Amino acid sequence: MKFQFNKNYLVLAHSLFLIELAIAFIIKTGFIRYTFGDYLVVILLYAIIRGCTNLNVRASSLVVLLIAYAIEFLQLTPFLTYFNLQDSFTAQLIFGSTFHVTDLLAYTLGIVTVLAVESSTSKLQNRQNISLWKL
Repeated sequence: MKFQFNKNYLVLAHSLFLIELAIAFIIKTGFIRYTFGDYLVVILLYAIIRGCTNLNVRASSLVVLLIAYAIEFLQLTPFLTYFNLQDSFTAQLIFGSTFHVTDLLAYTLGIVTVLAVESSTSKLQNRQNISLWKL
């Protein structure tokens, strides 16, 4: 893995981060706050990884999904207490405080969306490249 910067992914990551902040500070409960926020956070992490490394689509997706699942399963333990962060609003916002199976589903759907968009984008670029060769 090499570090390299991709402006398009970093702009996407920045935009998603701003949306996540708005969700976290404006919306206090409900589907958008909990489930849609989790859906977007894996897309945000994917954009950060793709924006800063040369990992391919599948490797980046797998890394993000493993990170998201690991953090969610850590919520089954009192891990914030181990680091004396149980009263930290920021730590609870970033890592969460309760395990929910629906969060795992949201993470998975987020990565499926990423893979679908990347696949569509790749096919479109391949078609455009083939068209250029025919000219």
